[in-house]
Amino acid sequence: MIQKYNAVVGQSGGPTAAINATLSGVVRGLRESGRVDKLFGMRNGVEGLLEGRTVDLFSLLPDEESLKLLEQTPAAALGSCRKRLPEPDDNEGSVVYDAIFGFLHQNNIKYFLYIGGNDSMDTVLKLDRAARIRGIDVSFIGVPKTIDNDLCATDHTPGYGSAAKYVACAMKEICRDCSVYTKKAVTIVEIMGRDAGWLTAAAALPSLYGDETCDLCYLPEVGFDEDSFVEKILKIQKHKPYVVVAVSEGLVDAGGKLIGEQAQSGAVDVFGHGYFSGTAHVLEDLVRNRIGCKVRSVEINILQRCAAHILSKCDIDESVAVGRYAALSALSGESGKMASFVRRKTRDYCSDLVLADIAEVANNSHYVPREYISEDGSFVTRECLEYIKPLIDGEVETVFENGLPKHFVIS
Repeated sequence: MIQKYNAVVGQSGGPTAAINATLSGVVRGLRESGRVDKLFGMRNGVEGLLEGRTVDLFSLLPDEESLKLLEQTPAAALGSCRKRLPEPDDNEGSVVYDAIFGFLHQNNIKYFLYIGGNDSMDTVLKLDRAARIRGIDVSFIGVPKTIDNDLCATDHTPGYGSAAKYVACAMKEICRDCSVYTKKAVTIVEIMGRDAGWLTAAAALPSLYGDETCDLCYLPEVGFDEDSFVEKILKIQKHKPYVVVAVSEGLVDAGGKLIGEQAQSGAVDVFGHGYFSGTAHVLEDLVRNRIGCKVRSVEINILQRCAAHILSKCDIDESVAVGRYAALSALSGESGKMASFVRRKTRDYCSDLVLADIAEVANNSHYVPREYISEDGSFVTRECLEYIKPLIDGEVETVFENGLPKHFVIS
C-alpha cells in the first residue's frame, strides 16, 4: 500500500491571466494521482506559509465546474508575494528555513510546488538546497509563469500567450482609432518588459496577416537612438499622417541607460528590480520638442496581464498541462527542477513537457535573439512573429454572469 502524504502550492510574483489555470493543473494532477490526502494553498506565497495562512484547495475546488471557473479567472487566486529568501547556508537566515520546514513536517507535506517567474524559481532553488543541507526529504518543483516570457530553459512561459494576444489586439484597435484623422500625429504605446522585449514584439503580430499595426517596434535588446527614431517618424509621415510606435518599458540607449530613467522614482523591490514606467512619456516629450506634431503616450500597464476576457486557448491548455506535469513530477520524487516546454521542430506547432534544472532558470533571463530584431532595431522579423503566432491561438469559452465574466474568488 502506497503511503499518502500532503502537498502545498503557492503563487508568487506578478499575476497573469493564466496563473490560475496552472494552479488548476496542479490540483488536477495531485487529485487524480490518489496519492495526496490534502493540498494546502499558501495565501500570498512563502510569506503566507511563514505566517501559517493556508487554505484547503481540495475542499475549495471539489469539481470540474469550480476548476473551469478558476481557469478563466485572472490574477493569483491564492494571492502573491515578492519575498526573497536568505541564502540556504546563511546562519542568520536559518530561522526562516526552520519555520518553513517545521510547517512542512507538522503537516506531513512531502511535495512543494511554487508557481512563478524568475525570482520565484530562486525561492525553489534555495528551498531545495536548504533541504539537501538539512537532509530533509521533500520535493521542490518550480512551475513557470510570466507574461515577460523571459525564463531560461523553456521555449516559452505560461501567461505569455494570453498577454501577447491582448497586446496584439490592443495594437490593432489603437491603429484603427488613430487612422480616422488627417492631422499628423504620433501615438507611443508602452508595453511591459523589464529586460526582455517578447511582449512588445507581439504588438507587431497583425503584420503577419497584412493587418495594420505599429509602424515602429522597439525592444530593450537593442540600444535606442533618438536621432534615428525622429528620422523614421518624419519619413513615415511623408506617406501617412499618423504614426504608431510600440516601445518596451525597459528601453535603453546604446550605453545601457534607461530611456525612462528621468521618470523613475529610483525605488526597487526586494530582488533589486526597478519599478518601470515613463518611457513613453519621455518619448512623447521628445517628439513634441523635435517634431512638433500632435503626440500622445499610452501605457497599457497591468491590463496586459489581467485581460482574461481575451485568453489564448493554447496558453490556458498549456498552463493546465504544465501544472499537472509539475505535480506528477513531484510525486515521482523529482526536486530542484522546473517544468518546461520544448517546441518540436514540426510544421504544425507542438510542444513537449520536460524538467529543467532549477539552477539554469533562477536569476537568469531569456532575451529576444538578435536575429529576431531588424538590423536597425526598429521592428521585429517575420521569424520572431512566427515563433509567437501559435502561442496566441484559439479562444476560451468564457462563463458570464450578469453580463460580466464570472471569477473564482478565495475569500
